[in-house]
Amino acid sequence: MATTTSNRAIVWVWLPGETTPVPAGALERRGGSLDLSFRYGDKYRTREGAFPLYDMPFDGPDWHDASFNLKMPSAIRDASPDSWGRRVILQRLAPASQDTDELDELTYLLQSGSNRLGAMDFQESASEFVDRAETAPLEKLLDAAALVESGTPLPEDLERALLYGTAVGGARPKALLADQGKQFIAKFSSTTDPYDVVGAEAASIHIAGKLGIPVTAAHVVHSFGRKVLLLERFDRPADGTRRAVVSALTMLNLPESWMASGSYPDLVDILAAKSASAKHVGEDVFRRAAFNIAVANTDDHLRNHAAFWDGTHLELTPAYDLSPMARTGETARQFLALNRSGDRSSSLQVLVDAARDYRLSPQAARGLAREVVDGIREHWTDAADFAELSAAQRAVMWGRMFLNPGAVRGFGAAATS
Repeated sequence: MATTTSNRAIVWVWLPGETTPVPAGALERRGGSLDLSFRYGDKYRTREGAFPLYDMPFDGPDWHDASFNLKMPSAIRDASPDSWGRRVILQRLAPASQDTDELDELTYLLQSGSNRLGAMDFQESASEFVDRAETAPLEKLLDAAALVESGTPLPEDLERALLYGTAVGGARPKALLADQGKQFIAKFSSTTDPYDVVGAEAASIHIAGKLGIPVTAAHVVHSFGRKVLLLERFDRPADGTRRAVVSALTMLNLPESWMASGSYPDLVDILAAKSASAKHVGEDVFRRAAFNIAVANTDDHLRNHAAFWDGTHLELTPAYDLSPMARTGETARQFLALNRSGDRSSSLQVLVDAARDYRLSPQAARGLAREVVDGIREHWTDAADFAELSAAQRAVMWGRMFLNPGAVRGFGAAATS
């Protein structure tokens, strides 16, 4: 395993309302272990406006050890690159390898871009912040992503630009862009896509917004004939500040290998316990679960749900990664369980039967499920136009992904072509 020459990284944090970060503490290997533990700096603890990282209180132990099999505390792992970012970094540092375990966690933290999810970054210095941020025109980023997918070495300028977006999570090709003071995640198609994945997500986001599910602004653009989905970042206010974000995996204190063990009711419980206002939490989570079922987004695992964190309270972020999955039959399973019994059947009826788990009456739950089905039917054509789906792609998705009969049986007629 290739490792960095250092045994530690300094965690820098953007405090609420601030546009520049401050050092919060050290992330270190201790006692010969490759796992990383975190300790707050004394100056940070007493700094005005400082807040504790999630599940690492100021009055806790001196060292906060790695969570489960994450090799570091879970809240810090949320800001580490996922599979796509690791692939880009691996291509740069160990191009002959196909194994992302070839590099250690400190290397991934210190080599990935500074503009990562949430409000933290990792530096070698506790006194000097060096922003690892560089970008390039969209068409060059597309070319760079294609080179990574093919295993071809990147030219130095494209390598630096693509590294800029290595820490925003996810498995699919993507990059970061900035335009007129706004920041975007650009999602690209992949050479292995069996259908218009970018278009399917664009259509899904469009409909979700119409149904009252908070989503970020989305735009479909083209570069050299290739479709790209631009998503405005919800963790980057226009004033240059950053908002801290934690994944549902971190909120539920589960290891990575247990992502399939979580449930939507678990998410309701933790949000209700730690929200400033828990009044609508059950309804909000139920609506998102119903939407995921109705559009065949079965990739609804615990890293695809998140909340803002202010040091005291959690607040659901806008929904993201609303990506319908290829589906041919009428039977499918969600990644997250729909009830406390662990049932993952992708069925609105299973969800409605669990109404009490969401602090809803059966009548309210059934009404919400019907609203989702009716809303998808009402807004499908506009959404398909927004996503620039071809007639052939609409036929692939409608009635298979969107309103598959097995998902919506009992809640109005299934989609027909």
